[in-house]
Amino acid sequence: MINNLETEFVDLLEEYQNILHKICKLYAEDLEAHKDLFQEMVIQLWHSYPKFKGESKFSTWAYRVSLNTAISLYRTKKRRIATVELDHTLQNIRYEEYNDEQEEQLRFLYAAVRQLNDIEKALVYMYLEDKDYAEIAETLGISEVNARVKMNRIKTKLKSMLNQQGGI
Repeated sequence: MINNLETEFVDLLEEYQNILHKICKLYAEDLEAHKDLFQEMVIQLWHSYPKFKGESKFSTWAYRVSLNTAISLYRTKKRRIATVELDHTLQNIRYEEYNDEQEEQLRFLYAAVRQLNDIEKALVYMYLEDKDYAEIAETLGISEVNARVKMNRIKTKLKSMLNQQGGI
């Protein structure tokens, strides 16, 4: 059995639902959004109805609650990041098998590189970024020959460290 409050609310809502539809037309972009917004406004009106004291007309009160609901949802929507359907973008992604062994080797390599001094770390980083020796030398303020010699020594040092760790 529906209680008196519910019956009263449903009757008033049926009489004034055009107010909600007009607001939905202003804020909703399509029929689905219109339906969602309408439903949200009805929920907010129902939750607020016990506090409605009749000091203003029901239509005025419903208009205020519905507009506030629409504006709040509109602001929330504006803050969201626009997304793209995943189905369409998956076609552009090349699938690669996950290689646990390769991950483990990289972990060992990074652990070894962290043990190098700052200049050696910088040299390794630039080398791994495919910078040529002229650019490495200029960046580090050393000669190109010195950069090559240092890199060869670092490679030997890293091989030794990795062999001791049981890595690569």
